[in-house]
Order: sequence, then C-alpha cells, then structure tokens
Amino acid sequence: MPLQVMIAGLETLVNLGCFALGAITVYVTLASAVRTFVVPRAQNAFLTRLVFLNMWSLFQLYIRWRKIDTYEGRDRVLNYFAPVTVLILPLVWVTYIILGYMFMYWSMGVRGWEQALTISGSSFLTLGTTPFINLPITLFQFTEATLGLGMVALLISYLPTMYSNFSRREATVELLSVRAGSPPSAIEMISRIHRIRGLDYLHELWEEWEIWFTELEESHTSLAPLIWFRSPQPENSWITAAGTVMDAAALVTSTVDIPRDPSAQLCIRAGFIALRRITDFFFYRYDTNPHYPQTPISITRQEFDDAYDELAAAGVPLKAGRDQCWLDFAGWRVNYEETLLFLANITQAPYAPWISDRGQPLTSEQFRSRYGRRDH
Repeated sequence: MPLQVMIAGLETLVNLGCFALGAITVYVTLASAVRTFVVPRAQNAFLTRLVFLNMWSLFQLYIRWRKIDTYEGRDRVLNYFAPVTVLILPLVWVTYIILGYMFMYWSMGVRGWEQALTISGSSFLTLGTTPFINLPITLFQFTEATLGLGMVALLISYLPTMYSNFSRREATVELLSVRAGSPPSAIEMISRIHRIRGLDYLHELWEEWEIWFTELEESHTSLAPLIWFRSPQPENSWITAAGTVMDAAALVTSTVDIPRDPSAQLCIRAGFIALRRITDFFFYRYDTNPHYPQTPISITRQEFDDAYDELAAAGVPLKAGRDQCWLDFAGWRVNYEETLLFLANITQAPYAPWISDRGQPLTSEQFRSRYGRRDH
C-alpha cells in the first residue's frame, strides 16, 4: 500500500509539473506576442529577443560563409533580416503555444505524446479533427482555439500598421536626399537650402522634422522591428537622416549668422529624446545628462573647421567667433551623439559623414551582448 501511494503521488507530481511547464510556456509566448505587437511602448520580450538574436546570428553566418565584405553586399542580405524575422515570429509563437497545450493535455490524462500533440494542433488551428474526451479537456481546447483565432487577428491588424508607419518614415527620408544629397550631409543640406530657397525655409523644415521625430519615437518603440527595416534605397537610412537633420540644426543654431529660431533647438531636442527612447529598448547605458567638454564628441575641431570653411565658400552667412561656434556646436551634438552612433552601428547604416563613419559594423557577439542585455 505505501508503495502504491508513493507511485500515485509521484504520478501526481509529474502531471502537475507537466501542466505547470505547459502553462508557463503558453504564458511566456502570449506575453511575448502582446509585448511585441500590442503594448504601446518599448517592451524587450524574452522570446522575441531570442528569435531576433538567433536570426541575426544566422544572417551573419551567411555573410561570412559567402565572404561578403562590401556594404552593398551586406545591405542586400540584411534587407531581408527584419521582414523574415517578423514572419518567423508568429511561427515560433504558434509552435510554443501548441507545445505548451500538449504538455497540459498530457497532464490531464491524454496518454501518448502523439495524441496530445494532435489534440493541441487540431484545437489551435481549429481543425476539429479530434473526438470528445472529457469536459475539462474540451474546455481547454476551446481556450486554445480562441488563442489561435486571436493570433490570426493580431497579425492581420499588426502588419498593415507596421508598414504604414514604415511608409510614412521613408517618405520623409527620401525627401531629405533631395535637400541633403545622398549620402546625406548636414553641410550639403544647409548649402542647398541657402542656394535654392533661402535660409528662412529652415523654420518650416525644423517643424516638419520635429513632427517626424515624434512619430519616430512612437512607432519605433511600440513596433520595435521597424528599427531594422532598411530603406528602399540602399544609400538611405532613417538613422542617418535623423543624424543629418540634427547636425544641420546644431550647425545653424551655433554657427550660421541668422536670427535665433527656437524651432531648430526644439527639433534637436525632439530628435535626441526620440533616439534615447529607441535606445532604451536595447537596455544600452548612455549618459542622460552629458556636457561638453567633460563628455567628448567624435567630431574633431579640424572637421568642424573644414565644415565652417565649406559653408563659407558656399556663401552661407556665418558668425565671426569660430571658437565659440565650435563650443556651441559641440554642446548641442553631445546630447545625441552617443545614441546616434549606437543606433547607426547596431542597424549597420550606410555611410554618412559624422554618423555611420564613426564606428565598425557589429559582430554577432557584440549584437548579442547589446541587444540581449537585460539591465543596466
């Protein structure tokens, strides 16, 4: 009798353990889907992060296997990274939910893993091919079928929303190439606007980009995969566009001799707030209150002097005190430089002066250590 009691108790523990394992699996999977697709703020979900890490490793392995050592080649491959990963995410979630319910069905008396898997798959995909077993299992089948329908509805509503935000982002990025060249340059942007429309037009431009930065923060924190969606044109990028506009606003505010325009400063502020919020998704530590010269910037004084001379040669009116112009420019740049360079690096952005030319592309290990970090 004691032996039978022990065996019965052991079976009960095994059943409870299987049920708990299945319930936890389903919970983690649903939490990942909700935090990735539904919650309107940056959520670094464990399962979503794991999928992105492994897909990144596969893409980097393919690049090394094919010995692709040019930006153009890497860009052609990485252009598929975000779309493919976004499509694989639902497959991973479906697999884990089916497996989670399989463990729960087995713990509820469905003996045989094949039968438990068949019941779980039939319930989730609403096939209705399995017979009635008992009321508790039938009720769980109803909940699984509901989750299956909910996942489909979630994807149907999610993908159009994401691509709508992507289209709005890229329309403004493409317009910048007309004003700032390709690759974009803050110096070229100021020179062209001065030559074609006059510097008064900058006020309208700063207000337009302030709105763009606000929308960027909202979309790229609530729909984090957008961070890796690359522009239709290989030489364009949302992060190089953001850096170019902020550098142009910093140069105009510090160096160009025109009446003070608060819109330029608000544009810079909207920009570095957006980049910080997006960077927070990666749990990356950055200085939240930097000051120059205590916090250095990657732009050298010689590079600034060269820019000053180029603007002067283009006929742009400049302030006389070059030393003070440099200090003012560095004082603005220090607010956004660290997050700007981090995001340019982690997305492997195309070349742009003062932005993506400051560092090297991330290795797979560096990507894992940064994107996979869970705390500061």
